Amino acid sequence: MKIARVVGNIISTIKDKCFQGYKLMLVEFLNPDGTPDGKRQIAFDAAHAGIGNIVLVNTDGGSANIVTGDAALIADLTICGVLDSFTIKGKQTIAEHGKIKGSIKN
Repeated sequence: MKIARVVGNIISTIKDKCFQGYKLMLVEFLNPDGTPDGKRQIAFDAAHAGIGNIVLVNTDGGSANIVTGDAALIADLTICGVLDSFTIKGKQTIAEHGKIKGSIKN
C-alpha cells in the first residue's frame, strides 16, 4: 500500500458493467514529506474519495474485489481509504485538505 493524493477524476462514458457506479481517480503517490513520487496513475475508487484527499492506495493487483466484496471487480490500483493522519517511523502526520500538515509529537 502507498499514500497518494487524488488530483483528478477520470470520466468514462462507456465502461464494463461491473464498474458502473464506481469512480476512477487520478492519483499521485507521495513521499512521507508530502512531495510527489513518480508518475500520476489511475486508481479505482472504493472509498468515495474526492479531489485533494490524501488516500491509501492498495497497489497489490486485483484488490478491488476484496475491498468491495464484488468478485467481478479487478483493478491494479484501488483507493481503499481516505486518510486523516498516518504514522511513519513513530511520527504521526496530519493529512488535511490535500496537504501534509507536518508531524505531531507523540
